[in-house]
Amino acid sequence: MPDSHTKLYIGLMSGTSLDGVDGALAGFSSDGTIKTVATAYLPFPPALRNDLLRLQAPTENEIHLEALAANELAKVYAACVSKILAESGIGQAEVTAIGAHGQTIRHRPELGYTWQTGNHALLAELSGIDVIADFRSRDIAAGGQGAPLVPAFHQAVFGNVDETRVVANIGGIGNISVLDRGQTSFGFDTGPGNVLMDAWIGQHGGKAYDANGAWAASGNEIPTLLADMMAEPYIALPPPKSTGRDLFHADWLNQKLGGDASARPEDVQATLAAFTAESLADSIARHAPKATAVYVCGGGAYNSYLLQRLQQALQQRNHPALVHSTDALGISPNHVEALAFAWLAERFMMRRAGNLPAVTGAKGPRILGALYPA
Repeated sequence: MPDSHTKLYIGLMSGTSLDGVDGALAGFSSDGTIKTVATAYLPFPPALRNDLLRLQAPTENEIHLEALAANELAKVYAACVSKILAESGIGQAEVTAIGAHGQTIRHRPELGYTWQTGNHALLAELSGIDVIADFRSRDIAAGGQGAPLVPAFHQAVFGNVDETRVVANIGGIGNISVLDRGQTSFGFDTGPGNVLMDAWIGQHGGKAYDANGAWAASGNEIPTLLADMMAEPYIALPPPKSTGRDLFHADWLNQKLGGDASARPEDVQATLAAFTAESLADSIARHAPKATAVYVCGGGAYNSYLLQRLQQALQQRNHPALVHSTDALGISPNHVEALAFAWLAERFMMRRAGNLPAVTGAKGPRILGALYPA
């Protein structure tokens, strides 16, 4: 049980993979220590997942559909909060606030906007706890990309003055944080994480994801396809940059395949895994040449084939870093992002900046989020 000097926050994260919501209850001590008190995960009901997938692209009557999906998302978020409180024995009155990311359905920082759906007022009503949400918009208003936001948290909890580290988050989209021995950290989205692999195995295997990368491991990479993917202009863009399903989606993949029906599905899957690994390794080699370790979080951390392929891609570039899971640093890969949004909520309540301008390109540090009082 946390002591009286510890402030409790809950972080909720549902990412590009659209699989469900991760929640974490974190204790923030006055000395800056952050402790994980309890965690929970709830999968999305199939109907909600389908609605959110549909909203990833313009569709008929989308304002109405989004409002309904936002209501259902708030209910899942609230259920995750209830589960955390029940399992931890913590009462709602003991929690200072909830940091809720919401579900990204558009991310167009080059046009000056981003949109993470979610009925945050309903979440406050259902949970009885203040909710902090809409973290990206303030950064975009200051000229930034609005993402990734987790590098600031990575710096706070994983930074080490004796070692240059990379934290690689492989969710739907891949991103890295470069933690350079006490220097100002930076990071960016490298390209797809699991999003294309999940879509491909869903289409050809009826599965939500490629467990442990077994299907990819059964195939052979297609060099010409991999080269075409790596030629995507986004990969070579200098940071700050961020991306999402607005770019990397099924139609993008079909265009790269060029209607070639002769490619074996497992070979395409192997090539998609290679694309994720190569784009990550390319970014690490360019922007963190002195890093001695890469710590992976997100769902991709549980894909041993993908991690082996990432290690291989680094070795091919003569990069010295060894690939590990964030378990080695004391935080489960599935909990890192949820904890990050608990941290961002705490930053908001303390009126402290939550962004890193070196990451997002914003004009300066900004307090991120909007308050929905209980």
